[in-house]
Amino acid sequence: MVDRNVTVNGSNIRYREFGNSSGTPKHLLFLHGLGSSSDRWIDIPDAFSRHYHTVAVDLIGFGGSDCPNFDYTINAFRKFVLDFMSSIQIDDGKTTIIGHSLGGYIAAEIAIENRSVVNSLVLINSSGMLERPTPLLNEYLAAAISASPEKVKRVFEQLVAQSWRVFPILVDVFINRINRPGAKHAFESAFINSTNTQIGLERLRRIQDVSTLIIWGKNDNLIPLEHSKLFEQAIRNSSLEMVEDAGHAPFAEKPAIVTEILHEFFRSE
Repeated sequence: MVDRNVTVNGSNIRYREFGNSSGTPKHLLFLHGLGSSSDRWIDIPDAFSRHYHTVAVDLIGFGGSDCPNFDYTINAFRKFVLDFMSSIQIDDGKTTIIGHSLGGYIAAEIAIENRSVVNSLVLINSSGMLERPTPLLNEYLAAAISASPEKVKRVFEQLVAQSWRVFPILVDVFINRINRPGAKHAFESAFINSTNTQIGLERLRRIQDVSTLIIWGKNDNLIPLEHSKLFEQAIRNSSLEMVEDAGHAPFAEKPAIVTEILHEFFRSE
């Protein structure tokens, strides 16, 4: 793994790169969720680096990337990811985009609007179908804006199936990053736009020619479980895998299981 930085439209963007970009025919691009970073994917990107050129990026406004005066809307994130892909030369149509939550919303929009850069799609507990914020999402926003260890810990414990899986370092890292200049504005702006807009079923059906895997933690308290069915029913060429004893980020709670699910999907392409 190499920790890298690239300038995208004047902003410094952090990403982690695994594997050899010239020696592998396909790329995997991991997009994290709201308030998160590329680190949240733990060892999963590395697990695929023998056979794929794998990249996990910190979205603009999050993680170790710059938090500029930016339009933190889904459409702007979509354009940002496209520019990032172009900057590191993975916009050749051989990229599988793996998106979690907010990252799933962005990934779906790219598959709809920019089909030529996408090989296949993985949506993990994806947002994009909410009519309004859920109660836990509102609690998450409040914890981010006035970040205290107690508030953040309480929210994080509701995001997992077992509260003991929330380690103090997760809370500490979140608080350190949300207190960076511009980070709270980025979080709140992305929150407002992503929780009050929808992809729409008709537009989701346009992904029908993209091989799509939907993964959902069965104990998700942040985004209703029935949303997994909405994605599965709307995207014709899709399959749904439920992960037991996992909440909103099943890849973090059950990394071995999710890695095997991904392996099977990639083998079937």
